[in-house]
Amino acid sequence: MDETSKDDKTMRLDMLDRLVAMRGYPLAEEVANAMRVVPRHVFVPQAPLGEAYGLGAVITHRDAQNVPISSASASGTVAGMLEQAQVQPGHHVLEIGAGTGYNAALLAHLAGPSGSVTTIEFAPDVAEAAREHLVTYGADQVRVVTGDGTIGHPDQAAFDRILVTAGAWDVAPAWVNQLAPGGRIILPLRLRGLTRVVAFERDGDRLRSVSVAEDGFIPMKGIGAIPEKNVPLGQGPDITLRIDDNQPVASALSTALDEQPVFEWTAIESPWAWTPDQDFWLATLPGFCRVFVDAEAVTAGRVPRAKDPWGAWGVQVGGSVAYLTAQRVGGTDEMPMLQVGACGFGPQGADLARQLTDRARAWLDETAGDVDITIEARPASEASASDEAAALLIARKTDHEFVVTAARKPEAMSA
Repeated sequence: MDETSKDDKTMRLDMLDRLVAMRGYPLAEEVANAMRVVPRHVFVPQAPLGEAYGLGAVITHRDAQNVPISSASASGTVAGMLEQAQVQPGHHVLEIGAGTGYNAALLAHLAGPSGSVTTIEFAPDVAEAAREHLVTYGADQVRVVTGDGTIGHPDQAAFDRILVTAGAWDVAPAWVNQLAPGGRIILPLRLRGLTRVVAFERDGDRLRSVSVAEDGFIPMKGIGAIPEKNVPLGQGPDITLRIDDNQPVASALSTALDEQPVFEWTAIESPWAWTPDQDFWLATLPGFCRVFVDAEAVTAGRVPRAKDPWGAWGVQVGGSVAYLTAQRVGGTDEMPMLQVGACGFGPQGADLARQLTDRARAWLDETAGDVDITIEARPASEASASDEAAALLIARKTDHEFVVTAARKPEAMSA
């Protein structure tokens, strides 16, 4: 049966089957039930059914520069966040970022008739579209509010669950104040340019993670938004640096690519040349950033390939930059064996490349590539240097200080 002859219910079931196969383990049953019932295509009416029930995100709104500003998140992202939230019947839920309204409809299914869902959307046209989709589906009990999600919705507080469906640079105090006792905040949190979906619960006057998952989201809009800087280098531009936390960028960096790169190679070889959470080890380096390398510039031989085509990790200091790269040393076309290294440009390029490879080696030496990450959010007024020795990473923001710790998993310790 081809996709054009399938009904939407069959396609929903197929989507879930593909999602389970991709993850390698089943969805939480209540989340799977909600995704079986709620028709995703109603919330992305402009998309063909095959795209609506694909596993990828569906972009629905772009700004004047053609940059996506709203989407229906990938089905795996939606499912994972709902599993972290553990919404129960009767829960009162606040969603920051209505998007298409699909996630709000799933939340309404999970909360049931005795619960409630309020969703806030910054962009008026996006909010109106979400409202129309929810009415079309029959979930008009969901409150759609046009406004700045950073201030929450005090009129409906307190909330058992607060879900933020756009990338957040900090945890807004309003969300903490509007959280019910025993409640949970789930948000994609940006730390040094790294994004993790974190489920936080209260621990006294602090928040402590109960689960942490890697994913990516469109950044928040409004008063809580802190944009990342994109710094183009080279003629293409050949590479683009994405720099977070208002880190400084030296004007001399513009000429960093004028000289040939210097390479530093490790003995690390693997099919993927990557393991989860390695980026936190690299983020401790000064000038940490994300590096996007242009494919045409690689083909033309102007710059080396990035280890990760969707954005390698690197560092920029003064007029120099370095990023992780990889070269094939064996394997097959389907499963190439890659050797991890780094390339550097500019006067300090060799030193920066060495710093990256030293940290990559330390990651394996200290963790065997398998750790549990915990993130604690403390009020900024409690910021202290006393915890720095035990922390993997400390990120100080406007309202909170985030302390990241990593514990080597028992199975990794015995390996």
